[in-house]
Amino acid sequence: MNRFRNRRLAVAAAAAVVLSFTAAACSDDGGGGSGGGDDEKITVGIKFDQPGLGLKTPDGKYTGLDVDVATYVAKELGYDPGDIDWKEAKSADRETLLQRGDVDFIAATYSITPQRSEKVDFAGPYLLAHQDVLMRSDDDSITKPADLNNKKLCSVTGSTSAQNVKTKLAPQAQLQEYGGYSECLTGLENKVIDALTTDDTILAGYAAQPEFQGKFKLGGFKMSNENYGIGVQKGSELKAQINEALEKMVADGSWQAAVDKNLGPAGYQNEPPPKIGVVVP
Repeated sequence: MNRFRNRRLAVAAAAAVVLSFTAAACSDDGGGGSGGGDDEKITVGIKFDQPGLGLKTPDGKYTGLDVDVATYVAKELGYDPGDIDWKEAKSADRETLLQRGDVDFIAATYSITPQRSEKVDFAGPYLLAHQDVLMRSDDDSITKPADLNNKKLCSVTGSTSAQNVKTKLAPQAQLQEYGGYSECLTGLENKVIDALTTDDTILAGYAAQPEFQGKFKLGGFKMSNENYGIGVQKGSELKAQINEALEKMVADGSWQAAVDKNLGPAGYQNEPPPKIGVVVP
């Protein structure tokens, strides 16, 4: 993975040459982007279906917090946005994509766990998320997890989030499993269900969409800790370079601006940026 460090140095050297040539020639020609000197690309895995985090829009653009974080990191590695090949990284495919070398790194609501760390390495974490509950903004009946008893609680099929609530916090919750979060949101809006549970970032991402703003609210229950990291191949030197980029993103204010832009409209209250290498249990 030395090509990333080498590319950054090469880009800087090329920029110096261009500036020197321009000064000598007194040319008025406009310069290109910092990563435009060659056709080399970087491949980044993200989610394509999570509003506010990683979403491929109908017009082919990519938006969300993970997209903004990945774009910043790629810039620090020497790549312009146009140099990024975005690849869908579904939850079940992430380790395989990294192990096969199909992607250079993955930023896709990728929680750092001991099991995953046996297969891949993680830079970060860059965000501390929590399992939470989304409810209608006019519903004051759910003020703590235990209030979910006898309530219709929704999550997607196969998710561990709703089971976690049912087994540990509200055993009498009426679990409803739908095919996708958008279906849960429709049910919540139509009062077919009472609450939706998963990571607070995912909930905030959906609630921040224009069609849902003002309709839902987060419980703020913090029922688990989810340390989002950037996945790389096991043993990759890229981990250290990404950590440097994440530290810079926090220091220059870009990290907070990205969180506010993508999740703020839902009233999401983020934790302070986590310290690199510190995973909150």
